[in-house]
Order: sequence, then C-alpha cells, then structure tokens
Amino acid sequence: MTALDARPVRSASRAGGAPPKPSAWRSRLAKLDLKASPYAFVAPFFVVFLVFGAYPLVYTLWVSLHDWGLASGTRKWAGFGNYSYLFGDDQFWHALVNTVGIFALSTVPQLLLALLLANTLNRRMRGATVFRIAVVAPLITSMAAVAIVFGQLFDTDFGFVNWLLHSHVDWHANRAWSWTAISVMVDWRWTGYNALIFLAAMQAIPKDLYEAAAIDGASRTRQFWQITVPLLRPTILFTVVISTIGGLQLFTEPVLFGSGTSNKMDGGATHQFQTLTMYMYDSAFGHDRYGYGAAVAWALFLLIIAFSLLNFAFVRRAGGTR
Repeated sequence: MTALDARPVRSASRAGGAPPKPSAWRSRLAKLDLKASPYAFVAPFFVVFLVFGAYPLVYTLWVSLHDWGLASGTRKWAGFGNYSYLFGDDQFWHALVNTVGIFALSTVPQLLLALLLANTLNRRMRGATVFRIAVVAPLITSMAAVAIVFGQLFDTDFGFVNWLLHSHVDWHANRAWSWTAISVMVDWRWTGYNALIFLAAMQAIPKDLYEAAAIDGASRTRQFWQITVPLLRPTILFTVVISTIGGLQLFTEPVLFGSGTSNKMDGGATHQFQTLTMYMYDSAFGHDRYGYGAAVAWALFLLIIAFSLLNFAFVRRAGGTR
C-alpha cells in the first residue's frame, strides 16, 4: 500500500472515532462558568445595594450612637443617649403626629381617587392616550412651579380656594387646615402615578369575565366591585406599601408649603405641619446635632417597617387572603 492509499484510511479513522477529550483545565473552566454565571449576573444589584443601601444604614446607626457635630467637629460616644432623649422629646412626638396625620389624610383619598380614575381610563374613549399622559404631568412639573401655584391657591387673602369657599381661612396657622392643604398637594402629585399602576393591572384582567358578568345582568358598578377590585388585590397591596413608605418620608410638599416662613424646616410658628423628615433635617443641619438627627432617621426607618407590615396585614385580611 502506498502513502497515497493510506491517507483516506487515517482520515476515515479520525472521522469515525471518538472526538478528542477536552483538557482538564477547559473542563474545570466550563464547570466554573456554569456555577458562577448566575451569581455574576445578580452581583451588580447586591454591589449597588451594599454601597448605597446597607453601608449608609449601618453608618447612620453608628453616628446615632455618638454626640456628633458637623460644624463643631464633636465626636463623643453617647451610646443610647440620643434614643433616650428621643423618647422624651415632645417635638419628636409632635412631628410624628403631624406625619401620621398628613399621611392618613392624603393616602386614603389618593388611592381611592387613583382606583376610580384608572377604571375610567380603562374604558373606551376618544383621546385615551392623551388623558393617560395628562395624569402623570404633575410628576414632571417643576417643584418651584408647584410651590408658586399652590401658594397662590391657598393664600389667606387672595387665594382661589378661600374665594371658592367664601371664607378667610389661614391655611398656614391652623394645624388641621395646613394638613389639608399639604394633603391636596400630595394627592395632586401622586394620584396619577398610582392610577397608571392600577390601569396596567386592569388591562391584564381577561375581558371574558366582564362579558360573562354583563350577560348575567351585572351593572358596571357591580362588575367593578366584584371583579376588578378583587383581582387587583396584589396591586392594591403594592400601592399601599409604597404609599406608606412615601407618606411617612414626606418632605418636599410641607417644605414648599412653608417656603414663606423664616425657617422652612420649622413647619410653622408652632410646628403645626413639621414632619419627621423636616425635624430630622433641622436637628442634623440646622442645630448641628448630627448624631441626634441620625437617631431620628433610624426611628423613622423602624416606623416605616412597622406601618408597612400593619398595612400589609390589614389589606390581606380585608381581602380575605392568607
């Protein structure tokens, strides 16, 4: 047999034989890639959370255990002294009552209005896209413009609201009236946002359920309360928790509402609309009590967790779920 005759025989043996085995390091690399890839994909979230979430939280706790001043440069260990002072601080409890009051006065109407608005936008109408864009316009409106407009609306002497009510209400001086004015600002800004969330959930509900209910003679109102609302329970729970977190951290609206006063963070002459975030900011940066401001921040953090769990349990219990 010549050399030329042997060539096809060798190529045939290679083609018909077993493929070459990968080297050991390639096999280990493939296994490592298979096991490590999922962790590499989710790692950016945890890195960002550790840098911008966990570290500031732990650092704030550390600061709250000190008599800490930014301008004075004070760095003294205080233990739980700031927390002991906080529990006996009348102004802290006053700010807490203001925060909970404004939160309750704004959140409940806000979610009800958002639900009704979403139900209206879910129907067939002309220019539906325009209306859906319009409901989120308050979110992109300049906060300076918001302060000017609502300052004019709730002006004591020449405000449109007083003219409409045929009264002479001082919206800044009274605690209940200031809560109401700030709640209107909050509802104006965030009702459309929650409405779009409800609208997205409503459009995922099968239309067959409404057609079957209409054949059975159910009115639109009955369909809304017996089909739409029960199927929106997870979304309602989400909006309640998010609104709780945002409501207890309320800062921008009351600061803008008190922009005409000498100290924006006081919340009025008698602190009638000072929230916890305003009190925290005023303590830390207004009075150079950075450690005490950190203690107020941690108290607010624990309150948000407690209120969120309470609302979570209430909504689940009201919805009949476990």
